[in-house]
Amino acid sequence: MARLEVSELNFYFGFTQILNEISFELNKNEIVSIVGPSGGGKTTLLKLCGGLLDVTEGTIANSFKSSAFAFQDARLLPWKTTIENIMLPIVSKYGYKEAYSMACDMALKFGLEEKDFEKYPKDLSGGMRQRVNFARALVTKPELLFLDEPFSALDIGLKRELQDFVLQNSISEGMAVLFITHDIMEAIRLSDRILLLKSDPGEVIKTYEIAQPKSLRDDEFVFEQTRKFLNDKDILEIFEIKAR
Repeated sequence: MARLEVSELNFYFGFTQILNEISFELNKNEIVSIVGPSGGGKTTLLKLCGGLLDVTEGTIANSFKSSAFAFQDARLLPWKTTIENIMLPIVSKYGYKEAYSMACDMALKFGLEEKDFEKYPKDLSGGMRQRVNFARALVTKPELLFLDEPFSALDIGLKRELQDFVLQNSISEGMAVLFITHDIMEAIRLSDRILLLKSDPGEVIKTYEIAQPKSLRDDEFVFEQTRKFLNDKDILEIFEIKAR
């Protein structure tokens, strides 16, 4: 089975240690989220797992055949239209005509309208740019999706819509997801496992398993689990929350 396996990973910027002895695994059809305070090394860990940074200590073994990224910043090319941005990662594989058709289909799935297809990023709202961001990532049909807080600046409705799309792909297509977030409710709704990362240096101090099937996690379940998490002494300490 395809798997991402991280073992005894350490990472330094100069003489400063950013990550310490990180070990976990992610299998097909699973969503693993990494939760922790700002500056704890979460994005650095994601970039290492995605091959955007070189591993110097420890190992990362990735047997997934394909992967894609979606970041908090949509990172669209300003000189390309909506459809051109979406088709960018597939045009060399399928050719322009087929890639264009696939990009249009994916854009429609993400709620974009045909009138938006020829617009440039400057003419799109923040929410629309994020729809394009997700469409570009998922048009490749990745086996592994890396998410770096892509929902954090979105309104509640769009956030839920994009989360549902990720869940559906994980359940129906077997896509694995490694997910960075500050939002505990978001992590509970989406994740099979939540890794709690402390900072200075970043280190996984606790792993939470969520047994409830992802398709059955309604708002009541998420709210109740969030209440329990916010009474967890490690959560309180890491996020510097005063217990009531």
